[in-house]
Amino acid sequence: MRASRPLAALTGFALLGIALTACQDQASGQIVVRNNGRVVQTLTNPSVKGCHWLPRSATHVTNQTQSSLRLYTTPNCTVPAGGAYNFLDIGATDQAVRATGLWNSFDFAPE
Repeated sequence: MRASRPLAALTGFALLGIALTACQDQASGQIVVRNNGRVVQTLTNPSVKGCHWLPRSATHVTNQTQSSLRLYTTPNCTVPAGGAYNFLDIGATDQAVRATGLWNSFDFAPE
């Protein structure tokens, strides 16, 4: 049985749409940055590429995107000697502790 041309065209457009959304360069959702409960920055649909700077006063970070984050105490997404980054999963919130310092940058964890 042969498919009709309109059905074939519709199927082709649907497959193209699925392929294009799979290659997005943005994380869907928001990242909310707080300083002791006060919102200091909200990022909506941030790019999944590169390092993102946070205000020096970031004491809490909430990840409301569909991707996991890595939080750093440095401003350029590097791990200081003897330090580590902190993994922040989808839908989670993290509070900086005095022993490690405030969050200054983040990037997206590879999937």
